[in-house]
This record gives sequence, structure tokens and C-alpha cells, in this order.
Amino acid sequence: MFSKTVSNYIAIHRLLQKEGKYLVALSGGADSVALLFLLNRLHYHLEAVHCNFKLRGEEADRDEAFCQKLCRSLNIPFHTVHFDTSSYARLHGISIEMAARELRYNYFESLRKDLSCDGICIAHHRDDIVETMLINLVRGTGLHGLQGILPRNGFILRPLLCVGRMEIEQYLRDIGQTYITDSTNLVADVVRNKIRLNIIPLLKDINPAACESMAKTAFYVSEAIKVTEAALQKATQRVCTMPHTLSIPRLLEEPSPEYLLFFILQQYGFRSAQIEDIYTHLHASPGKEWLSATHRLLIDRDRLLLQETEKEVSKPLKIPEEGTYVYRKNVRFSFQTIQTNPGTPVIRDPLWACLDADEVQFPLFIRCTAEGDRFVPFGMKGSKLVSDFMTDRKMTRFEKREQLVVTDASGRIIWLVGQRIDNRYRISSETINTLLIRYMTDEM
Repeated sequence: MFSKTVSNYIAIHRLLQKEGKYLVALSGGADSVALLFLLNRLHYHLEAVHCNFKLRGEEADRDEAFCQKLCRSLNIPFHTVHFDTSSYARLHGISIEMAARELRYNYFESLRKDLSCDGICIAHHRDDIVETMLINLVRGTGLHGLQGILPRNGFILRPLLCVGRMEIEQYLRDIGQTYITDSTNLVADVVRNKIRLNIIPLLKDINPAACESMAKTAFYVSEAIKVTEAALQKATQRVCTMPHTLSIPRLLEEPSPEYLLFFILQQYGFRSAQIEDIYTHLHASPGKEWLSATHRLLIDRDRLLLQETEKEVSKPLKIPEEGTYVYRKNVRFSFQTIQTNPGTPVIRDPLWACLDADEVQFPLFIRCTAEGDRFVPFGMKGSKLVSDFMTDRKMTRFEKREQLVVTDASGRIIWLVGQRIDNRYRISSETINTLLIRYMTDEM
């Protein structure tokens, strides 16, 4: 019965193929031993991998020896690795549990690639789904946290999610196979152990089938997520009027604006608390800004604007002579002087500047705008603050922050890049030589 249940689950979720090769994560405990035996009896091509985290002294060495002996008896190739888990945790400032998780999954994937395996089989079972649901629920979670553990996550495969711990142990008794017990799993010290040893027994007192019922609920949630996310994708298209631009009025027309906002912004690294704060400030004055690890978000009138944060700070670039210069990644400028002939047309492209070369003094400089910058916009006689000019053009804070200027040796702005040249350097009937400046990006 046990074998049939797992075999059907594998087939339904298309987890393994008979012609494939798979790694089995083997700890020596009941779950992984049962998984190894069952998949071997189902004639899958297997290799086993064991991690010794060097955390439990002789007990850890005992586990490794047991796994090696078991694989030898089954004629299954065995791989083992030793980790200094404590040092890794200290180095990265994380818990021992998180360090062990990172170390083993990174190693599993590396070994999978080296052996050209089709997947990594992990012995999580139905009780683990329930434990994960409860942990996420206690910590606070969305729909994804309530689906527990999925049968497939990339190359990670979990064929035993359809059975519980009691069924696994009964299967091992039926085939006469021993296993080992990790003594740390019997102490209610970490959150998962507290739930396993204290909470779940209480739930089973209320309903003996509590784990089965909660696992079914997790499955229903995972199916509902598929439907919900399809609807959210369509809603995102309605709300995002342009790339990285969300229309606030359109967002508020959706059935659940806050949840849709969470769906969109969590993809850009914003945390739940930040998204809640953003939602409460949708009608705030323009200019309010939030920052994630990778992006900035700005309220700009009736829009939310997203921008990837710059990893490198752009410094002023000195231009000693004519030529082509790289200002920063993907941004270049070219400088060329040509003789002006009568009737020569002026290039009327915002990405070009045509200036009277004899009025411009090298070296030139390319930099971002600075507070107090002034220039005389083309067609005007008096000077104007660059900040006022950009405001009149209804430029966003992001655009203002990225706006570049070209200055000459005197420090005067000769070109507000892509916007307007300075009137003092314009081409006139007396111009003999023209300085052509071109702004270029890799996207052009």
C-alpha cells in the first residue's frame, strides 16, 4: 500500500522518470532511509549523498558510517561531505539551522551538476508540510506560506509528501529495515521541534486526522494560488501603464488594491511592512520615496515609479579633447569639431548639441546636476535655475537625479543633456566652427 501510494504520487506530479538518474539526500533517519529503499525497489537509477555537519560529535560520525554501510549493501554509489557549519554560521552571521540548510543545498546542486543527475530527492513528508504551514502562520505569511512544501522546486523533488511519519516508520518495520535517530530532534529547543513535539500532538488530540486535513488544505491553497496569480498577472498589465510605472487610479479600481500592490512590489525586493506603508501613502504629496535592496519607488502625482538603484556612483568625467568617452556603463559621449559652412543645417535632435566651438573652452566636464546650477536656456536672455527648468518640464525626482550636464573649463553649463543648450553657446551667423556633442546609450 505504501509503495503504491508513493508510486502514484510520483506519477501524478511527474517527479521522476525511469530513464533518469537521481541523487537521494540520505541522513540515516527513517524518512530518508525509507525514500532510498522505496526508490531503489521501484528500480530508479540512484546515487546517495550524506552531509556531516560536524555538530554532534560521535553521533554525526555514527550517522555517516550507517549511511555508507547501507548504500554498500544496496550497491548504491555513496557520496559524503564534511562541513564546518559553526564557522560558516559565524562568518555569515546566520543561525546554525540556516547555515546547514545553505551548505547542504548548495552542495547538492553542485554534485547534481557534476554527476549529470536529473533531480535531488528529499525525504520531506506530509507532517513536514503541516510543520511548515504552522511555522509560517505563526510568523505571519501570505498564501504562499500556507501551501507548505511543494512536490517540486526546481531540481528538488519530494516524493514522500503523500505519506506521514507513522506510515514511513511502519513501512520500515514491514521490510525489517533499521534506521538511526538524531537526538537533537527529540529536544523541543528550536521552533520546528516545538511544533513537532508539542503542538502537533495537541492537534491530533482534537482531530486524529489533523495532519491529513491540513495537508489537503495546503494542496487546495497551492491550486488556488495558480488561479490567483493568473488573475494578478492580468491585473498587473492593467495597472502598469508603462514599464516600471503603476497608475494609482487604476490600482485603486482593482478588487484588492493592497494585495495586488504586494504581488507587484515584492518582485522588486520590497518587504511586507514597506508595502503596507506605501499603500497607506498612495494619496501623499509627490516625492515620497522608499528603497529596497535593488530598487527605489517614488510617488509622482498619480503614479508610482520604480527605478533600479545604481550600484556605482557616477563621478564627474573630464573631457580634455575631442573623441568618444564612456561616462558610465551603457552611456557614451562623442565630441567633434567641424567647419561651419553657410547654410549648414543645425541638427535638431535632443541627443545632439550643436555649439559655437570658438566659444567653448576645453577641458569639458560631464556630471550630474548640482544644487544651485544655473544656465541660460536656448531662446532666453536671462539665466534660470536648472532645478526650476526641470520642474517646469514636469520631470520626476528620478529624472532630475539622473540629469546630466556638460560644462566647459569656466564651469558654465553648455548643455543640459537631452533638454536644452545654453543660449550663450548657440550657433549664429558668425559661427565658423561647430562643436558637435552626441549622447549615446547601448539601447539606441
